[in-house]
Amino acid sequence: MLRDRIYFASDFHLGSPDNHKSVIREKKICRWLDSIYDKAKAIYLVGDIFDFWFEYNMVIPKGFERIKGKLAQFTDNGIQIHFFPGNHDLWTFGYLEKELGLTVHKKPLVTKINDKVFFIAHGDGLGKNDIKYNILKSIFNNPLCKFLFSLLNPNLGIKIAHYWSRQSRRKGGQFNKVELRKNLIEYSKSKLKKSHIDFFIFGHIHEPIEIEISKKTKYINLGDWISHFSYVEFQQNNLLFKKF
Repeated sequence: MLRDRIYFASDFHLGSPDNHKSVIREKKICRWLDSIYDKAKAIYLVGDIFDFWFEYNMVIPKGFERIKGKLAQFTDNGIQIHFFPGNHDLWTFGYLEKELGLTVHKKPLVTKINDKVFFIAHGDGLGKNDIKYNILKSIFNNPLCKFLFSLLNPNLGIKIAHYWSRQSRRKGGQFNKVELRKNLIEYSKSKLKKSHIDFFIFGHIHEPIEIEISKKTKYINLGDWISHFSYVEFQQNNLLFKKF
């Protein structure tokens, strides 16, 4: 069994828009994971895997047992799973690492895979034009705010979070996709001025996009598993967009 391929996927939004549709999507994601099990050396889950995630001291959100079990199976067998909290599932406090064996990255990651350098991040809050969101994110990440939210009964806290998510989606989200993509491209180009990057990998926008931003650098948005069911496979220094 030659496990030599690296996979990137994002924006599963498990839990949305309701339990029935979420479970259908979760089963499809698990079938995809089964299909790459014999080939995967590592998998990078680049944000918003859950539509909401908050780890209370003794409680986690109900559901997602299929994918949690599948991820634990992968890590138990030596396959690395890297998890990047997105703007929907940013409240992780150790459960995913301890119970599922995931490696959690709460900041953008620059890493070398084979001979290529990757910059990997969900994409929210990056760049100069995302000031309003950065203010909101700083509130969400404030220790006092997290503590106060943890005092809520989980049934109430999770209900509030899902209501917020639904309202955001009805209004078209908290961002303009065209402006955000432009902002992330400019952000990537600014990073290139300081050091070489072969691939910038982002989620967040929900559209599969591949753009050459220099002769040696590509900008990638991974798409989602709501409409596109898209992912990226990296093997022998070749990066390919695929759909399941």
